[in-house]
Formats: sequence, C-alpha cells, structure tokens
Amino acid sequence: MIREFLGSLAGTVAIGAMLFAGPAPAHAREVVAFRDNAAAGTIIIKTSERRLYYVMGDGRAVRYPVGVGRSGKQWAGQTHIDGKYLHPAWSPPADVMHDKPNIPDVIPGGSPRNPMGVAAMTLNGGQYAIHGTNVPSSVGGFVSYGCIRMYNQDITDLFGRVSVGTPVIVTR
Repeated sequence: MIREFLGSLAGTVAIGAMLFAGPAPAHAREVVAFRDNAAAGTIIIKTSERRLYYVMGDGRAVRYPVGVGRSGKQWAGQTHIDGKYLHPAWSPPADVMHDKPNIPDVIPGGSPRNPMGVAAMTLNGGQYAIHGTNVPSSVGGFVSYGCIRMYNQDITDLFGRVSVGTPVIVTR
C-alpha cells in the first residue's frame, strides 16, 4: 500500500514539474495540418500565436513555438533569409544599446550571454533574425526587439531545413 502511494506520489510530482517547466524543448515542435497558399519551403511566423510554421506542402507544416517582439517592437511583412550562421557573435543594435547602455559592443558566439543561441538566420532588409536562445523560458513570450527566438534544438532543426533565399512571411 505504501509502495503504491509513493509510486502515485512520484508520478504526481513528475506531472506537476512538467506543468511548471512546460514542454521539453525537443518535443515542442510538431507536424500539424496547415492550410495556406504558401509554397512548400516557406516560413510563416504568426506573431499573435507566437508560432513559426515551416510549410512542408501537402497540407502540412512543422510548427515551432517562438518568442516574438514585445509591444512596440513587432513587425509584419515579407522577406527572406539572407544569411545562416552557427554560433554567431552578436552586436546589439542601436535601440538595444539605448535601453541597455552597459551591454558590451560585441558578445562572442558560444558565450552563455549571447542572445543568439546556437544558430541564427538573418532576415533581409533589417536588423532582425530567427535565432536560438540561451534563455529557453523566453520562448512563447512577447520578449524581443523584433527578432524571432526559438529553442536551440528547434533552430538547429529549422536551420537544416532551409537555405539562403527561403521566403519568410510575418503576420500579426
């Protein structure tokens, strides 16, 4: 009887821990039904959902949770990936420097303080990127200066699926 109670208690604690911690990042992405006119290979970011969709075609997409721009930092439009980088160094843009004047001019790639995580894909026409993060708790929130944040495991997965020139559509 005590053994059954302890086994039940352990299961309850494990479920409670999962509820507080959220889903494991590697299991956060999933293949879902997706009806849209976008061509296979397109990335669609739905800011209001805090989700990124990689369109696979045949009515399916890989859906990833993402962190998006905070209030006043969100944007929408069409662009494309113009660069792919593993363990990139990061130089904060002017608006970040303004808000955080003590931040270094450059944070080396691989540093735990680097907000780009393990990989980044820069977007044409601006200072934004789709990138990993070393702060996984920020994924799913309105947290950035306009960049799209992903779990490091998910940016690694997406990085392998796309190339320079991949179309990106951002909606609110």
